[in-house]
Amino acid sequence: MPDLKHGFRNYLQPAFLICAAVLAIGGSSMSIAIKSFGLFLKKEPLPLKKSLDLLDENGLAPYKVISKSKIENERIVKELGTEDYIEWVLEDTDAPAGSPVGKCSLFITYYSLPDRVPHVPEECYMGVGYQSLASDMVTIKINKENGGKTLQVKSIVFSEKRSDFWQSDAKFSVQYFFNVNGRYTSNREQTRLTLNKNIRGKYSYFSKVEWNFFNKQYGTNIYPGEEESIAASEKLLSVILPILERDHWPEFGL
Repeated sequence: MPDLKHGFRNYLQPAFLICAAVLAIGGSSMSIAIKSFGLFLKKEPLPLKKSLDLLDENGLAPYKVISKSKIENERIVKELGTEDYIEWVLEDTDAPAGSPVGKCSLFITYYSLPDRVPHVPEECYMGVGYQSLASDMVTIKINKENGGKTLQVKSIVFSEKRSDFWQSDAKFSVQYFFNVNGRYTSNREQTRLTLNKNIRGKYSYFSKVEWNFFNKQYGTNIYPGEEESIAASEKLLSVILPILERDHWPEFGL
């Protein structure tokens, strides 16, 4: 039978007591220092001003919402990491019939407590079988006629595999950017860096805006070229971004 008294005496040795005291003081000092300097290692959730589901459809003109989708698979929703999202298809009522930018798939997500790695289209699309062909940073000028602002967005070109063997693979692009604590970033690395810088903030959030243009002709998907896609993106974001900033994303600086 082990000598319990001897084992207990080991914990009363001066060296052990000194180490325990130093650790306790160190932990307490760290906690006091964090509070004294106003550092927040654990963030609190920051909700939207208004749910994305309540986004003003009447304010989207010349775009018209022609469909809304919700993810029914609970596993996919859990993987997405948020229930604050919209997945809409818009139609540009100004675009000529058959225009490759006549329709737009718009996917916006919001994370009120960003404790996970941001999802990016590169992984999502490749995960369901698309091939990534190229990626680039694209400059988007929003409301340029009124001064406006300039955003850097990421554009990924994918290959759409068709079942008709005599047709070549169609190429399409997906664009996205993040709003992180009131600042705009164009990729996941910038988003992480911006979140990590906010050690004095009580709250953090990020939101991803993702879109791509398309249309159908004779039952086949058609997609715009790069210049046409950039022009259509400037038009789209000049409409949607002011609504998100005014009505939905939080005023940061809390």
